Amino acid sequence: MTDSVSTIAKLLEAGAGDHPAISAPGGVSLTYDALRSLVAATVRSLRARGIKPNDRVAYVLDNGPEAATTFLSVAAGATAAPLNPAYRADEYEFYLTDLGAKLLIVAQGKDSPSVDVATKLGVPIARLVAHPERGAGTFSLEFDGKRSASSSASADFANPDDVALVLHTSGTTSRPKIVPLTQRNVCASARNVRQTLQLTPDDRNLSIMPLFHIHGLIASLLAPLSAGAEVCCSPGFNALKVFGWMAEVKPTWYTAVPTMHQAILSRASKNADVVAGSRLRFIRSSSSALPPTVIAELERVFRAPVVEAYGMTEAAHQMASNPLPPRARKPGTVGPNAGPEVRIVDDRWNTLPAGVTGEIVIRGENVTRGYENNPAANETAFFDGWFRTGDQGTMDADGYVSITGRLKEIINRGGEKISPREVDEIIMEHPAVHQCVTFGMPHEMLGEEVAAAIVLKEGIACDDRELRQFASVRLADFKVPKKILILKEIPVGATGKLQRIGLAQKLGLG
Repeated sequence: MTDSVSTIAKLLEAGAGDHPAISAPGGVSLTYDALRSLVAATVRSLRARGIKPNDRVAYVLDNGPEAATTFLSVAAGATAAPLNPAYRADEYEFYLTDLGAKLLIVAQGKDSPSVDVATKLGVPIARLVAHPERGAGTFSLEFDGKRSASSSASADFANPDDVALVLHTSGTTSRPKIVPLTQRNVCASARNVRQTLQLTPDDRNLSIMPLFHIHGLIASLLAPLSAGAEVCCSPGFNALKVFGWMAEVKPTWYTAVPTMHQAILSRASKNADVVAGSRLRFIRSSSSALPPTVIAELERVFRAPVVEAYGMTEAAHQMASNPLPPRARKPGTVGPNAGPEVRIVDDRWNTLPAGVTGEIVIRGENVTRGYENNPAANETAFFDGWFRTGDQGTMDADGYVSITGRLKEIINRGGEKISPREVDEIIMEHPAVHQCVTFGMPHEMLGEEVAAAIVLKEGIACDDRELRQFASVRLADFKVPKKILILKEIPVGATGKLQRIGLAQKLGLG
């Protein structure tokens, strides 16, 4: 793939025709020729249903090869909107409405609350029928109970500035923001990851990241495909099965969040034979900080360098990354810029010297042009082509970036970003709740866990268990507070305002 490639359809031309593109443990590989045919056929099928470039096609699919090929097929001709299968009905209603989805794709025979929501909203539904015997990820779509008719028309692929992918990112307001990423954005980021990791057609990635997450979609899927390499799609991370997959697949690398790395390490001693036969060329980590002690242990166990990277949705994932040997890796940093320009600035956008703490800002071809329908957020976050990450950090004399904290209030639970106000508003709907402040509390493995401080209405009794149950039917499991403190009053700052940051320490949870 040349560096000028700026559409997913062109990106998929990197692979040799008979080379495996997508595979799955225990399954039959899908070649690049077959993948390209599947993508073209799906785009023709979407066109026959009136779906055009920039139309939003939402899908709810479990992790695995079909999630990968659905993303590639939809994003090549329209706008892919992957949704987390763990969402509740209320969340699907919000996201499908906010996106203006023109179609929802769900697996045939799979029960998902998204189906009833789509029916209620009048969003057409397509059932995905998997054909694994034809190659991992092969599928056809059924509309109204009928398989989509094949068409001889040429596939009308999207252009570089069409939107390939939309994801919601939690903001400090209660309403998540829509991040539109163009074909050019995602292809640039795939190229950046590929170049950082020096990927070649000889590489094989074991994909264990969720494929509704920017980390999984770009680093684990698009980057290796842009190198003509193979991606082996697992059915989702499972610490009990990962060593069996490693033994079968013999990957040259994998990318994951710190909690996954720690779970893998905890089982490594019981799988010494698999570890001894490992072909891992390197291990990549992103989405939240990986403790230097874990980096050292991973490198000792697997005899491979660990590359820690820094990414976020607005940058189509990668912003900075530690390099591979022989260049220096600095544990505790996220490395130098790895694609976009990265600077540390003060509140007036002045670039700060090495070692001085400020806000991390970025600019580059992989960075979104702005949030959708959110001029207030855009005015705050974007300036002269630069994007404010909301993260605080420093840069050393060698250009290596260290993240020292977040300026935003977002809770980073093992890479899952959670808006505290979204949780507040759900819990405030409980008839016993007078006041709710959601905040992050330290967690040894996840970095942060969700907690909430509650003040009850006078004369109404309620306990933390009831409140967690109330939240659990309205929020995805990872958003539900694991600790709820019922207080007479919630501590406030000097100006009398409720403050999330530092609340964990004030309440003895820090």
